[in-house]
Amino acid sequence: MRATGQAIARTTKLPSGDVLPILGQGTWHFGAIPGRRKDEIAALRTGLDLGMSLVDTAEMYGDGAAEELVGEAIAGRRGEVFLVSKVLPQNASRNGTVAACERSLSRLHTDRLDLYLLHWRSSYSLKETIEAFQALLQAGKIRCWGVSNFDVSDMEELAGLSGGSDVSTNQVLYNLTRRGIEFDLLPWCHQRTMPVMAYSPIEQGRMLGHPELQKVAERHSATPAQVALAWILRDKEVIAIPRAGEPSHVRENRGAVDLRLSEKDLEELDRAFPPPRRKVQLEML
Repeated sequence: MRATGQAIARTTKLPSGDVLPILGQGTWHFGAIPGRRKDEIAALRTGLDLGMSLVDTAEMYGDGAAEELVGEAIAGRRGEVFLVSKVLPQNASRNGTVAACERSLSRLHTDRLDLYLLHWRSSYSLKETIEAFQALLQAGKIRCWGVSNFDVSDMEELAGLSGGSDVSTNQVLYNLTRRGIEFDLLPWCHQRTMPVMAYSPIEQGRMLGHPELQKVAERHSATPAQVALAWILRDKEVIAIPRAGEPSHVRENRGAVDLRLSEKDLEELDRAFPPPRRKVQLEML
């Protein structure tokens, strides 16, 4: 199994100018089971040791439990971390977004977020949420903002609003079995030099038994998970944020950065997991 202890050299840049590693760490379901807390904290710290400095969480995850766990994991290391959290749609009014951010900061034991995302479209107007993000920027509570689970029409609406062009990223479901964004959303973001964050990049492990994925992995003396992540990372403007609840899984994920897939590999994976030929409604988990 490929593994390395070196810092991640492959990076991408947000419109804000922030330079990020192409592989980060997700925390969905973290903090949900007390017996796993020690391993989850150790996993996050291992990731930081390996250069996976982007840590993604959300107020929704465990109703704040994941943020509390992240806060404990990064204690004393805040300066190493590019910290991302998200506001729930039901909290995304102007005042509600500010209040939600303050709660997240308290749980994370920090005075600022590096990136704050709207988790998905809200019944509140985008204009109102943007105003809240701008207020948080001015107060120094966040360094930049973005969105999650936005399709092309949502992004175009956002970009047409005052301040909407300041959006830094769109975090969406993307993996070998969920390639719909390649038809229109991914090109839209690429044209604007806006990196995409891919959540659930290995489909929570459900794809790993696929014979074609295993064949490519064997060819490279790698694991299917590493191949699935390397496939995501073939695009220099896509950041993968897999969740790994144990240090060994973090090390496995880190090995994907050094795995380069050949044209033959990519062609075989395209046959096994065909790209979209028409518009596909944006998928969410």
